[in-house]
Amino acid sequence: MNLTVIPLLSDRMESEFDVFDALLKTLEKNNTKLQEGDIVVISTKYVSNSQGRIVELKDIRVSKQGIKISKEYQLKPEIAEVIMRESDKIFGGIGGFVITSSDNIMAPNAGIDKSNAKKGRAILYPKYPHLIAEQIRRKIFLKLFIHVGIILADSRLMPARIGTSGVAVACAGIEPVLDMRAKKDLDGNPLKVTFQATVDNLATIANHVMGEGAESKPFAIVRNSEARLTDRKIFPSETAISPEQCVYVRGLSNPPSN
Repeated sequence: MNLTVIPLLSDRMESEFDVFDALLKTLEKNNTKLQEGDIVVISTKYVSNSQGRIVELKDIRVSKQGIKISKEYQLKPEIAEVIMRESDKIFGGIGGFVITSSDNIMAPNAGIDKSNAKKGRAILYPKYPHLIAEQIRRKIFLKLFIHVGIILADSRLMPARIGTSGVAVACAGIEPVLDMRAKKDLDGNPLKVTFQATVDNLATIANHVMGEGAESKPFAIVRNSEARLTDRKIFPSETAISPEQCVYVRGLSNPPSN
């Protein structure tokens, strides 16, 4: 069976709401049913909206540190303040962008997004994304008696590449990484360090059909993915490493000597 990706058109939600209820209504609206083994990909911005993780920038009180960051990286003071609050660490940046880490997720501007939000507002990353993913997975099982995987996906910039691809901010019910070590390549050589980022790959596939703008497709179903489902708890450390272990961060912080 071929892999299939089904984007789901959904109504725009203006206030806090239950994502599971919204999923059921969206499935009915699209005349679609979930099947055993499906992977349900949900936009993190949609989850953030459900939690009310939207800030009015005019209400932000800017600290001295926020003003410093805004001047250094040419950002509006309110945006700089929110970035600082949402970040565990700031690595640096360029005009308009600050490279940050929050819960070991590296992203420009702490993942804060002003698109898909009314003017003067900004959407933050969702709170407790792994818990939310697990709750949705369990509710689907209790309601429909089927096992599915859940991925909360965002878009990201890749180093030295044009455009965005998908990234799994959280997941549940699916083995997030496929360990390829000890398997052999085409020439019979054993692989030593290869891990396949299963949930990131599926997030990218779904992101392609969900869109980035006014498509209003916050859900996508990935069917026949051959991904391994599981009932065990998935921990954030299974999909992310600390910045100090990242080959890009370490490599750029250790330039060649002249």
